[in-house]
Amino acid sequence: MKRMRLVITHYILTKWGRRWKNRAELEQWQELRIQRHVDKVRESSRFYRELWGSIPAAEWRKFPVIEKSLMMGNFDDLNTAGITKEQAFAEAYEAENSRDFKPTLQGVTVGLSSGTSGSRGIFLVGEDEQAAWTGTVLAKLLPGGLWRRARIAFFLRANSNLYESVEQGRLQFQYFDLLEPLPQLLARMEQYRPDIWIAPPSMLRLLAEAQQSGGLNLQPRRIIAVAEVLDPLDRQHIERTFGQKVHQAYQCTEGFLGSTCSYGTIHLNEDIVHIEKEVLDKESRRFVPVVTDFSRFVQPIVRYRLNDILTEAAEPCPCGSLFTAIERIEGRCDDILYLPHVSDGQMVTVFPDFITRAVLAASADIEHYRVIQHSLLELEISYRTRPGSAEDMEPLIAGELSRLFTRLSCIPPQLKFTAYSFTPGRQKLRRVERGWKL
Repeated sequence: MKRMRLVITHYILTKWGRRWKNRAELEQWQELRIQRHVDKVRESSRFYRELWGSIPAAEWRKFPVIEKSLMMGNFDDLNTAGITKEQAFAEAYEAENSRDFKPTLQGVTVGLSSGTSGSRGIFLVGEDEQAAWTGTVLAKLLPGGLWRRARIAFFLRANSNLYESVEQGRLQFQYFDLLEPLPQLLARMEQYRPDIWIAPPSMLRLLAEAQQSGGLNLQPRRIIAVAEVLDPLDRQHIERTFGQKVHQAYQCTEGFLGSTCSYGTIHLNEDIVHIEKEVLDKESRRFVPVVTDFSRFVQPIVRYRLNDILTEAAEPCPCGSLFTAIERIEGRCDDILYLPHVSDGQMVTVFPDFITRAVLAASADIEHYRVIQHSLLELEISYRTRPGSAEDMEPLIAGELSRLFTRLSCIPPQLKFTAYSFTPGRQKLRRVERGWKL
């Protein structure tokens, strides 16, 4: 533990004390770190060594892009710890079933991804990487970093040594299992009285509703949304209830990719990762990130294509950071809806944000919603309105969606309205979802 604390302290003082004069200087610094990292990975990972062949480190942008299926299919040869996929899955599933997340494999933390896209992935994090991750989190997300006392509440589907390592010195940490009943979670919150809340937006929304109804009486110092897309509706409700900004951590199996500044703007963590932009729509600034994490070695992430849709900010953030500002994390590529064009039947792209804006434009009385496209011409819409609202929402929502489909020249799908229901737990909340494959 003492060694962990020294590593974290050194990481904060050196890495986060660094400043670059301009964007060009930052990119030059990145380039040197990536080339050095690539040389090290090539020596230790048979998968990458064979994948990259004779392409030199200086030309790393020519390396093939990989995705989750390729990574998991070559897991044994890709990681540098000599851990097999069978061993890793066995360890991770045992931890999830027993709810004891402390054991490691050869000193390496093993965890499971949520499997939102249908198949679960594995992540490996070494001891030094874990310390560095903790330092990064403390420096970027927590007011006062390592030095100010804080009680942290982590709401997660599965705990991990990675998260437990946050508990250092002045910081207290408690894990709140999303599988626990809500009354039990609220009772624990009242007893622990945490300063920092870190939870998926769907859980933060339940905490806000409990606060409004009198089931909770707490005032956090900082609220941080993780794991799910922070929908505008949820953000508004949580911020109104607690009178403060909801910050975000863009964290996934592939690394700690971004976090919010004091202005609430998400910035990519470009001091530990390099993000290439695979443009989806140039006009709206939407792109898919291709990640190279030059801070991770046990499970190297080099030119790894995520399934996320990010929108780059149109203007620089007032905070002055050189790191790329993100307007919003919209969702997953799997959640892009497709509808046939009215004239030629070709597939028209309908981004999740289009649907969100249409539903929210229908009425300010809508408190919750979900939209699922079950087939090419079938859309299920569930919603819940605030108490006392007597207005029939179905024609209002249908009207807004009709205007959207007309603007996009789509054949309108059949709309099916159902009762809204969702409980945070094993599944992530996806407000807009495509439930069929192209």
